[in-house]
Amino acid sequence: MRDMGGDQIEEAVAGAAALLRTVAGRDWEGVRAGRLEWSCRTTAIHIAEDLIAYAGQLAGRATTAYVPFEIVVEDGTDNAGLIEVIETTGALLAATVRTTPRETRAFHPYPFGGANREGFAAMGVAEVLLHTHDIAAGLGLSYEPPAELCQDVLTRIFPHVRPGPDHWRTLLWATGRGELPDRAPLTEWRWNNNLVIPAERLTLQGVTPAAAADLTAGGTGGFEWIEGGPFEGTVSAAGMVAKAYAAGTHRPEWGMFVLVRREDGRAVGGIGFHGVPDEEDRAEVGYDLVESARGNGYATEALRALSEWALARDDVKLLFAAVERANTPSQNVAARAGFARVDADVEEDAYELHGLDRSLQLYAREG
Repeated sequence: MRDMGGDQIEEAVAGAAALLRTVAGRDWEGVRAGRLEWSCRTTAIHIAEDLIAYAGQLAGRATTAYVPFEIVVEDGTDNAGLIEVIETTGALLAATVRTTPRETRAFHPYPFGGANREGFAAMGVAEVLLHTHDIAAGLGLSYEPPAELCQDVLTRIFPHVRPGPDHWRTLLWATGRGELPDRAPLTEWRWNNNLVIPAERLTLQGVTPAAAADLTAGGTGGFEWIEGGPFEGTVSAAGMVAKAYAAGTHRPEWGMFVLVRREDGRAVGGIGFHGVPDEEDRAEVGYDLVESARGNGYATEALRALSEWALARDDVKLLFAAVERANTPSQNVAARAGFARVDADVEEDAYELHGLDRSLQLYAREG
């Protein structure tokens, strides 16, 4: 899987700086940046502010709020000097991302309160690409960044956006800056960093479309797995995420999670939902572990944590799991996590009306 990190930040910043230097001698203060209310100069300063702010969040390991600092451009700094500030702050973010451990998360409000180094890298790249576009639009310049950079951003922090054949124009549409022939224009938007649900010995880490595609193709999804992982159920679930993303129906909080041990940062299994809750506020869950991780209570811990997170929401009243009749260990996991066999009539309806395989038994937990 292509990493999202310092190299991408540097590539985005280098492309922006090269373009902006061609117009460094023009008036940036008196020109509005595209559809923004800001001037081109204010927008350029904003790029640098975001880059250094993201570096500060990661470097300071901020967990509850933004680190309370800001940068100030010295009076008299011309546009060429401002470009140097963007390059410097970009280098600082790139270096911070490269030296931050994979499991580190820092505060960012949208939408789940945090991001890892890959998320901050993606956000930094997005700020550079999109605001360079805004400045270019204001100054009448042509600007189109590399398609792969745009795809990197989309598959990390826009998991809810159906991909299109043109990654740059899809990113512009997803941020209210452009139009696509088959989609209504957006007036409001936000990106989505992956959700992480804490458990006692594990963290349940939401799988991005980029990670899902890599897992489906036989890769690691960017996780460090224990021997024998990922297991076949995790790979199959990743395929479901990849298909939902391609169709534009993926909702990250109702996708899949990889179970990562706190003690060593290694992945031991997967868990997740088979889709968003239905019209009766019911959702299906599934889980599996790498064989060498079984017998340690990880699946029970993960299922309990995921269930408590889901049932605390207003849009979920019942969770259910379909477990093979011969799989006693998995049945025990469900029972220990608070699930119980449904009554015979409900199960028979599932067989007759919903096509449930009769080799499976239904377990449910209510909120």
